[in-house]
Amino acid sequence: MGKIYSGFLACSSGASSRSLAFKRGSNERVVLVSKGERSAEDFAIQRGGCAATVLGGIMTNWQSRQSFLGQECANTLRDGRVGIVGLGGGGSHVAQQLAHIGVEHFVLCDPDEYEDKNHNRTVGGTPADADAKTPKVRIAQRLVRAINPKSTVSALKHRWQNGLPFLRGCDVIFGCVDSYTERDQLERLSRRFSIPYIDIGMDVSKAECGYAVHGQVVLSLPGSLCMHCFNFLRPELLEMEAREYNHAGGRPQVIWPNGILASTAVGLFMQLIAPWHKNVNVGSVMYDYDGNRHTMVVSPRVAALSSMVCTHFEDVEGEGDPFWNAGDGVTSMMRAVEKWCSERRST
Repeated sequence: MGKIYSGFLACSSGASSRSLAFKRGSNERVVLVSKGERSAEDFAIQRGGCAATVLGGIMTNWQSRQSFLGQECANTLRDGRVGIVGLGGGGSHVAQQLAHIGVEHFVLCDPDEYEDKNHNRTVGGTPADADAKTPKVRIAQRLVRAINPKSTVSALKHRWQNGLPFLRGCDVIFGCVDSYTERDQLERLSRRFSIPYIDIGMDVSKAECGYAVHGQVVLSLPGSLCMHCFNFLRPELLEMEAREYNHAGGRPQVIWPNGILASTAVGLFMQLIAPWHKNVNVGSVMYDYDGNRHTMVVSPRVAALSSMVCTHFEDVEGEGDPFWNAGDGVTSMMRAVEKWCSERRST
């Protein structure tokens, strides 16, 4: 590991803090601490081949502004694996934010190529990508690696159903898809492998005074309420969508609602792995977005169903990953999510 130098901020006559200089190599970082006040909480860490330090429990590297999330948060983010299904709108926001926060391992699934019609809502896409028909997963991969070159990104340019060996190894899955059928299938996959699932989506509908922009964010936790419980997924919706398959056309999409929905989803993700307060909902939760009033609120369905037990996934037989073994390892993100769920169940 690179060297750590403890400098002393001297303010005596003839010397000022501005004149203090240190000669260092490319793998060294200078840390200034008050004379004689080095805390027992100070410790060195290594990241990306360079040394950094934590002073009084506060990181001085690029994640220092989120130190309130806890000293173990950086390791948890770095060690975990996150899946994102759908990279055209909200999914591109999610990928960008997770990379900035510190997630390093991604599984990205989207079979589509970038087109002109995607340019109004996809983060990272360029006119050159539309001309080249760049796969959306490659754009997201490029975006993530530009933010953090140390990231490992599995970019799967095909339907997520063909990427099950990758998705079943994720600690959390984000669903950013258009259809109710795919949402239903993704939630079933997540419940099958006991993976928290976060769904986002938006729509625009006709209204008396013009158009109504609305959307939702749903956190579906194994053992808690599901999207069917919230009445967001209903048999009649799935049946209607199956009848109208290939006739629905593209739904209206714009970038700012996608950004709001994605930010809320990422906030729920961070609440799972590094809760920074105790005033949180117990179990699964659904948020309703009103784009006309610019509000995001907990859906009234959450309180109405507070005493309900999910009956849609009662049969636990066959749950879990039959191919998992101890050699796969248990990530710190997996432990953090399980700890959060256990604490919520015990309250």
